[in-house]
Amino acid sequence: MSVAANLAAVRQRIDAAATACGRAPSEITLVAVSKTQPASAIEEAYAVGQRHFGENYVQELSQKADALAQLPDLRWHVIGHLQRNKARFVAPLAALVHTVDTPELAGELAKRFVAAGRAAEGRQLRVLVEVNIAAEEQKHGAAQGQVGALLDAVEALPALSLGGLMCVPPLTASAEGARPYFEALRALRDQHGGASRLPELSMGMTSDLEQAVAAGATLVRVGSAIFGTRAAQARLG
Repeated sequence: MSVAANLAAVRQRIDAAATACGRAPSEITLVAVSKTQPASAIEEAYAVGQRHFGENYVQELSQKADALAQLPDLRWHVIGHLQRNKARFVAPLAALVHTVDTPELAGELAKRFVAAGRAAEGRQLRVLVEVNIAAEEQKHGAAQGQVGALLDAVEALPALSLGGLMCVPPLTASAEGARPYFEALRALRDQHGGASRLPELSMGMTSDLEQAVAAGATLVRVGSAIFGTRAAQARLG
């Protein structure tokens, strides 16, 4: 199937999942995970209306942003772990950073956003706080007990706009196994100001987007169901 057909199928899944739990499909934004995909695949998706694309690696993001600069309303989402020393490359490009996990990273992003000239007229870089929802040693993200202080740190930075929370659940035997982790992220949001303070919940991927939508996801990150699998490339960022 083509990228266009795959996108239509994913959107149908999102619409059905939203309708099944009494939500409006318009509440959910599809982020097409384009890591390791060529710029031409992004152009295919763009041609049929997709505007939000997720990248994991900083150098790859920079290369694609240059190659696709003629598409002015394309919005880049940084969805991979971000080191502080890479913030200077991300701040000029990103529409949304999903993976802020320390006050230090937040501060560096804010500094680099200002230095890139993007803070003019009160503009802000929107960020999400990544939560290590299952306390897995091998994963990045703030511990649940650290979330409150991190949220406060982000809000103290005028160049940043606090958008919400993000998580990657552990691998489970079935998609349904991810649901408790999605519900835990939603509960954590409720503990820290609710949707009025944290409107976005970034959770759910190809295999478990239905469970994520049922739990309240507003951003779902889908790659293989749109672009298919692609041979692993050398890590670029």
